Amino acid sequence: MPKKPKIPAGSPFPSAKQDAFNTFYDYGTVQSRSQSYRLAYDDLDFIMRDELRPVRLQLELLKPEITQAEHNIKATVVVFGSARIPGYAQALEDYEQAKRALEKQPDDEALNRQTAIALSILKKCRFYEEARKLGALITTESRRLEQSIVVVTGGGPGIMEAANRGAAEADGISIGLNIVLPGEQKPNPYITPELCFQFHYFAIRKMHFLMRAIALVAFPGGFGTLDELFETLTLIQTRKVRQVPVILFGRDYWNKIIDFDGLVEEGAIAPNDLDLIQYAETAEEAWTIIVESYSNGQENTGL
Repeated sequence: MPKKPKIPAGSPFPSAKQDAFNTFYDYGTVQSRSQSYRLAYDDLDFIMRDELRPVRLQLELLKPEITQAEHNIKATVVVFGSARIPGYAQALEDYEQAKRALEKQPDDEALNRQTAIALSILKKCRFYEEARKLGALITTESRRLEQSIVVVTGGGPGIMEAANRGAAEADGISIGLNIVLPGEQKPNPYITPELCFQFHYFAIRKMHFLMRAIALVAFPGGFGTLDELFETLTLIQTRKVRQVPVILFGRDYWNKIIDFDGLVEEGAIAPNDLDLIQYAETAEEAWTIIVESYSNGQENTGL
């Protein structure tokens, strides 16, 4: 049985939690058994109505905001990247398994494609280790600063797991902003439990990525990473947030995936828009960019 909540010290009124705990709904009458008799905030069916979407949006904004404020989190580095890039051991195992299957059916086009993809992922698994190292670097080095910096990820596997893992291995805290998806995405085991959030609305989740961000690091990734990257660049370009470093990890990957120079040549962006982007190949390079920017007083995104 849950512990009975106490009236807050100095308050003449019971809290909403205490009222909900103490309220007995069924007095044996049709009126008391009516759904309408329940306290509005204690009525899940009511809260889930379409008309209450604005309220749910506000709650989803407030819950992580209040929790992070309670933990004195004021500066974060956001790490984006693919959920499909594991550590070396897992990537090697997946490739070997694909190779064995292909050896049995060498003419199978699907197996050929699967093996090629597994090899490509194996070549990219160094990014897992770099993200892990970056998570540790941010956590340990920022302890020397007046305000510590906390790693934030999307809370899933792959690159996200690596960054949270690095922070945990450095005995630090880190944040995971999970999202409800059709395919189950459980939070990775390295997120600080008290800072592991789950969102229904992508828009509110994106706001929380940026509200305390002093830098964003995008590792190789797919639609989700691209979405988050371009949302950030758009907000900076349109001055909806203050400029913070946007670091693309792995120049070769990003040059292959996005032709930024082509956007300039086509007149779709201005030449100086390219100044919004920086590149790094190692965790140390990324940290140098982050700490130099942070030291220059760009602590507040202004969102």
